[in-house]
Amino acid sequence: MRDPAPPYANEGPHALWHVSESPSIELFTPHVSATTALDEPLVWAIDTRHLPIYWFPRECPRGTFWADADSDPYDAARLLAGSSRVHAIEAAWLDRMGTTQVFAYRLPEPSFEPHPEVGGYWVSRETVEPVEVAPLGDLVALHEDAEVELRVLPNLWQLWNDVVTSTLEFSGVRLHNAQPAP
Repeated sequence: MRDPAPPYANEGPHALWHVSESPSIELFTPHVSATTALDEPLVWAIDTRHLPIYWFPRECPRGTFWADADSDPYDAARLLAGSSRVHAIEAAWLDRMGTTQVFAYRLPEPSFEPHPEVGGYWVSRETVEPVEVAPLGDLVALHEDAEVELRVLPNLWQLWNDVVTSTLEFSGVRLHNAQPAP
């Protein structure tokens, strides 16, 4: 299991979440995910510590990264540049970060177990009803309030290639939606 991401400002207590642009999901039913190699129907959740990975419009390509105890200080200095955690997006998505409505659903924990390989992700084999739903508001402001650096680039690929070949921990989401590498 990978080390967790570092804490962020105003993190709040541990909870399990699902993030969506839909404001009215009443039930989360196990399904086979097209984005994983698992063929078992599951309900996926993310814990509070990793929730910022989903503070984006759904289809927004993003690279998120941070140092852990095994990271080379040189990699941390050159890629994090003083931040404890960086989320990188392409400039073409910045307007949508301020206008897209995104909602966080808090899920009941009893049926969930930690994913055995991916830190921060939890899975349930049962249908779950959300405990609450909350709009996340302005996603850029949310990053600022959490003191998570939101790095806006013309293109993600040069930075992302540097990150994945470094000793930093990382998570890339919807990278197939990024602009082609220059």
